[in-house]
Amino acid sequence: MRMTINGRAIETEEGATILEIAHQNGFRIPTLCHMESLIPTGFCRMCVVEVQGLENPVTACNTQALDGMVIETDTAKIREIRKEVLQFMLVKHPLDCPVCDKGGECDLQDYVYEYGIQKADYQVDAPVKEYKTYSTPAIKYHPNRCILCSRCIRTCREIVGREVLDLKETGFDTRVEAVKPERCISCGECLAACPVGALTENVSSIKGRIWQTKRVSTVCGYCGVGCNLEANVVGNRMIKVTTKEGLGTNNGVLCVKGRFGYEFVNSPERLRTPLIRDNGKLREASWDEALTYVSRKLREIKEKNGPDSIAGLASARVTCEENYLFQKFIRAAIGTNNIDHCARL
Repeated sequence: MRMTINGRAIETEEGATILEIAHQNGFRIPTLCHMESLIPTGFCRMCVVEVQGLENPVTACNTQALDGMVIETDTAKIREIRKEVLQFMLVKHPLDCPVCDKGGECDLQDYVYEYGIQKADYQVDAPVKEYKTYSTPAIKYHPNRCILCSRCIRTCREIVGREVLDLKETGFDTRVEAVKPERCISCGECLAACPVGALTENVSSIKGRIWQTKRVSTVCGYCGVGCNLEANVVGNRMIKVTTKEGLGTNNGVLCVKGRFGYEFVNSPERLRTPLIRDNGKLREASWDEALTYVSRKLREIKEKNGPDSIAGLASARVTCEENYLFQKFIRAAIGTNNIDHCARL
């Protein structure tokens, strides 16, 4: 299939959208509602382009490219349309970028700057949307920042399959609400999908801008799936977990543990040395003393009650090799098949 984008002839396979082909060939088209993993809808209208022979612009994200198309992605007309789209989004959107958690990495903020919008020209006499408790305490919802792109709704429906969120009311009263909060599993995929500051992380009291935060790519330590994630660190303290669409075996998707279960990292209650209980009280011990104590007690129990009086519980938080060694120790050294794993408990 042959087509032309911004005067450049392109040969490509059939079946893709205008947006996909444009991105594959280095043409930037702005989007707010689009995600690669979601069914394209054209909700936000930021991706409009002109196609020769058509009277009106079309949304690039959900318009299939056809052989012979001649497309312009950045004409004066298109830029004016996108500017108007942004102006309408700012009608009730608070200009609180300095205090918004998303400041510095907000798509709406970037586009407003790019298209030279100095102030919100359109005003509507409508009441401020009141805050309502979200479906999970791990996320805070700011309804007045929402641009109704529906990414959170579609992510919950298409990726997680929970259908917790939906649009309620009409006109300027329209808002995203948790219509089935009992189905929420606190995975945070809606949070990750939000392109603005309408959904913010509500676990860590410490916040940090993107330029203050060191993002360390790592692997989740909770189970054996091996999900990739980014530990967001400020001042040697972990403040949140992020991912990237298309990253790792999980394709940027996380469960509640992977996204929000990071407080143990800097917890003051974490053990730093082995503890032995003497007369009902725990005391610190060296590794040599602790391991000697454990081996002596295991030998005494085995000699008195037999090997089947002992059981081992392995951990999902250690490596496969360590779990293999542990079950081998229980079976070969202790002599029992009483071995299980915390993932089943």
